[in-house]
Amino acid sequence: MTDTLVDVFVIGGGINGCGIARDAAGRGYSVTLAEMHDLASATSSASTKLIHGGLRYLEYYEFRLVHEALKEREVLLGNAPHIIWPLRFVLPHHKGLRPAWFLRLGLFMYDHLGGRKLLPGTKSVDMTSDAVGKPLKKLFTKGFEYSDCWVNDARLVVLNAMDARDKGATILTRTKVISAKQEDGVWHIVTQDQLSGEQAHHKARMVINAAGPWVDHILGEAMERPDAQNVRLVQGSHIIVPKLFEHDRCYIFQNQDGRIIFAIPYEEDFTLIGTTDQDYEKDLGKVEISEAEISYLCEAASEYFTNAITPDQVVWTYSGVRPLYDDGASAAQEATRDYVLKLEGEDGKKAPAIHIFGGKITTYRKLAEAASEKIAQVLGAKGAPWTRTASMPGGDFQPQDFEAKLASLLGDYPFLDKVHARRLMRLYGTYAWTLLGRAQSADDLGQHFGSDLYEAEVRYLMAAEWAVSAEDILYRRTKRGLHMNKEQEASLQAFLEHAHSEEKTGAGAPSATSHSA
Repeated sequence: MTDTLVDVFVIGGGINGCGIARDAAGRGYSVTLAEMHDLASATSSASTKLIHGGLRYLEYYEFRLVHEALKEREVLLGNAPHIIWPLRFVLPHHKGLRPAWFLRLGLFMYDHLGGRKLLPGTKSVDMTSDAVGKPLKKLFTKGFEYSDCWVNDARLVVLNAMDARDKGATILTRTKVISAKQEDGVWHIVTQDQLSGEQAHHKARMVINAAGPWVDHILGEAMERPDAQNVRLVQGSHIIVPKLFEHDRCYIFQNQDGRIIFAIPYEEDFTLIGTTDQDYEKDLGKVEISEAEISYLCEAASEYFTNAITPDQVVWTYSGVRPLYDDGASAAQEATRDYVLKLEGEDGKKAPAIHIFGGKITTYRKLAEAASEKIAQVLGAKGAPWTRTASMPGGDFQPQDFEAKLASLLGDYPFLDKVHARRLMRLYGTYAWTLLGRAQSADDLGQHFGSDLYEAEVRYLMAAEWAVSAEDILYRRTKRGLHMNKEQEASLQAFLEHAHSEEKTGAGAPSATSHSA
């Protein structure tokens, strides 16, 4: 039994839940967050990895959303320059689809809606002479190039959780909320540890339901509101294929059905292609790409690339379900990506709750600010908004200083090769020094699991970032799974199980610096 009464209990460890926990904890509220699986284990690690305004949302008159998202690009770039960086996107003009004047108008609005300062603006591209035209069919002779940003989505979630913890929040992973009931103006929440099966009781003045695709499920099951129906579940899937082009720019392709897909350089040796948009009504615990989606993405990309992309080239896939606020849109791609926050209990007659519907990763920080304002409205104001200029863990440097920081890391750890060092800087920023500790050679990094993944990094992820399984490490926190085989994955999983067993018996606990001399 937990008798401590916290101000805020957050349900859901995706980007919205962790963002709200961070913002609220930083203002001085006591916060507990429960996530039934790993952090970012669902929608928040299944995005197209973009911090973007959403060029195509202009067609649906989502001007407020695009304006806010465009402004957030440079805010987030400044907050986390290790895991977010600028990208240039090439939009080939397809004569049979949107006319060139329409694309120019949209890109003009895109350049000017968000107060762009750091990112370069739009320009025209001659596809017959520029390197970006080389991999494409000869019928695409002109195009446009504009800016957005890349984000390591799963790491953005983890960094928000780490910062929330550093500011006093309690982060509980593998902890499922079984029930949340009101009694005497206070929430009584029962959780179950998904590894041990043990239950725990919590009390909170306010509940934040940020369960993503499960938001209506929490309302219906845990809060006993079976009539809840607020979100439209839309599946988005992506495929990973071997690298299709050598340059570092990305493509945005128009499709015959009015949708768009991206082709983006991914994890050194691959190209990421996505996404799809289709309504989802199956088991939320078993979201996976369909054969039809694989075919759709291959065929859509093959409309543009000289060399056709076929399903047998796909080396990995991932799928997520976006919990879009149900605004009655007729098609999945037309449903709003904007967020809606519903506050209950502000009159003081019952314990208050906020339910989070919709949203996109680019605007998560603004959503979290809006949630904290509602918390203040009911529980009383504490701190002021603070996240706009606050760096994420490891991101305490300017975006333009990344290469200098990388050179400094290589200077302090000359045994690292440049590719390995760059990967560590891109994942951990200045926390790479914490991870590496006093290591003076590769041998000091401990067991080598494959690719450039060593025991020192694994132990750091266990100790500092809630990693439990090989999947947590290989496919969310590092993406090294794309570079390792099944035997190496199994070896890592065995190591993790042994380390957790030692931790339970007290024989040894994971340590971020246990490898140090």
